[in-house]
Amino acid sequence: MRAVELVLAVGWAAFWIYWLMAAFSMKRGRVPWSQELSIRVAIAVVVFVLVRLGAFRGHGVNSDPWRASIGLAVFGAGLVFAILARRHIGCNWGTPMSQKNEPELVTSGPYRLVRHPIYAGLLIACIGTAVALSWAWLTVVALASAYFIYSAIVEERNLTEQFPDAYPPYKESTKMLVPFVL
Repeated sequence: MRAVELVLAVGWAAFWIYWLMAAFSMKRGRVPWSQELSIRVAIAVVVFVLVRLGAFRGHGVNSDPWRASIGLAVFGAGLVFAILARRHIGCNWGTPMSQKNEPELVTSGPYRLVRHPIYAGLLIACIGTAVALSWAWLTVVALASAYFIYSAIVEERNLTEQFPDAYPPYKESTKMLVPFVL
């Protein structure tokens, strides 16, 4: 089982290194320093404390190779989807709930399927991690889901203000996170 943990650790580390490097190519903008930031910090602190306290160690760690394989495949698919969405949005990407100078509305590529494909991809990767390792990781999935849905709602409010003619029809034609469902 150590191999699965190693693959997931290396996969997540590589993803976040790519993500930080890609952040240098985004347009300038601003992040509202308000309730949105405090929610981000609170969720990050809760996850950090849970991990540091070992909340996920020894809680029914998966020993089924089929389940681990399925989890790794779901994990990989989620990261690939998030990366494809990030590459497609290009310099228009920003940290959650940020507002860009000279924004452009991207509705093609992965954004044809869902309005927030980066969030969707990360949630899929988190679910894959839970399947591969332990159901206890669904706690992280629940926290991330709450954060991403909140972020998406705030972002959609901003996008409706920035693109009053284009965003409402796009919103009507696509789902937020899960095609045909949510």
